[in-house]
Amino acid sequence: MIPHERSLVEKWKDKPFVILGVNSDGTDTEEGLKKFREMAKEDGVTWRSFRDEGSTPRISETWRVQGWPTLYFLDHEGVIRHKDLRDDAEMEKALEAMIVAAEAAAKAPKAPAKPEPQKAGK
Repeated sequence: MIPHERSLVEKWKDKPFVILGVNSDGTDTEEGLKKFREMAKEDGVTWRSFRDEGSTPRISETWRVQGWPTLYFLDHEGVIRHKDLRDDAEMEKALEAMIVAAEAAAKAPKAPAKPEPQKAGK
């Protein structure tokens, strides 16, 4: 998956798009973490990656991950829109739609802030 992920990062480098990785590759030891970092560098992984073993509770527990890899597609509001899209074309179609929505939301006029209600006696 890394070559495709790398191509997505390049394709949408100037768009509201981010890949975040969570790894469970034995990175709970210094040796395992060193190997992961070497592999990531060799494979051209430029996006942020977190250690599942380095968090309490584990990220995989919080997100109820049952197998690796599990893919979540979150929109600009943090809502999970898709899970485990594997086909490259389907994945890119879904991501493109989410990017278009994020760009539209960024350009939309912001609603004015509501004034704070006045308390009695002020």
